Amino acid sequence: MSSKPAKPAAPPPKNILLVDDHPMFREGLATLLNRAPGLQVSGQVEDALQALAAVPRLKPDLVITDISMTGKSGVELIKDLRSLHDKLPVLVVSMHDETLYAERVLKAGGRGYIMKQEGGDKILDAVRQVLAGGIYLSAKMQTRAIERFAGRRAAVPTTPIESLTDREFEVFQLLGRGLATRKIAEQLRISPKTVEVYREKLKTKLHQPDGTSLLRYAVRWVETEDEGS
Repeated sequence: MSSKPAKPAAPPPKNILLVDDHPMFREGLATLLNRAPGLQVSGQVEDALQALAAVPRLKPDLVITDISMTGKSGVELIKDLRSLHDKLPVLVVSMHDETLYAERVLKAGGRGYIMKQEGGDKILDAVRQVLAGGIYLSAKMQTRAIERFAGRRAAVPTTPIESLTDREFEVFQLLGRGLATRKIAEQLRISPKTVEVYREKLKTKLHQPDGTSLLRYAVRWVETEDEGS
C-alpha cells in the first residue's frame, strides 16, 4: 500500500510590529491579528524611537503605526524606515481624518492608511493587501487619488492645513497641544530658533495676523480633531 504524500508545510506566519502609544488599543489589535491565520504580532512598542530599535532585532514583515505619538510622528517614522529599511512596508492605523493624513503617509513611503473606527475585518483586509505588495486606501481616498491622477481634481490643497509641509504640520499640532517653543524644539530635535521660523511660516500660510491668533487657531483645530477621535 502506497503511503499518502506528505502535506506541504504551511508557510511561517507573517511577523508584525505594532507602534502605538495607547496600550489598550495595541493589545486589542494584537489579539485581532494573532487570531488571524498566517499573522502574528512579534512586538509592541509605544513610539518611533522604540520602533527603530526593534526593527533590526525583530525583523518584522510589516510595521503598523499610529500617526500621533510622543516624539516623532508616524509620518516621520515612515520616512526613517524608508531610509533604513526600504523594503519594509508600513501601514498606518489611526483615528485621524484620512483626507488630511493619507496622502502625507503615501508620500512619505507608507503603503496604506486606514482609520481605527473601520473595524477589525477591514483592518485585516488592509494588512493582507499591504503584505501582498499592494497599497490600501478607503474607497473614498482611492476615488480621490484616481481623480487627481486623471486630472479631474486639481492637485492643490483644499484647506490651508493641507498646504503645510509635514514639519510645519507637526509644529502646528504641538502648538495646538499647548507646548511652548522650547518644548517643541526638544520634541522635534530642532533649535528654538527653527521653531520660531516655522511659526512665522504658519502665520503666513494659515492667514493668521499674529502669534496669539495662530495659537488660538491651533488649539481649536486640535480640540476639534480630538473630539472626532
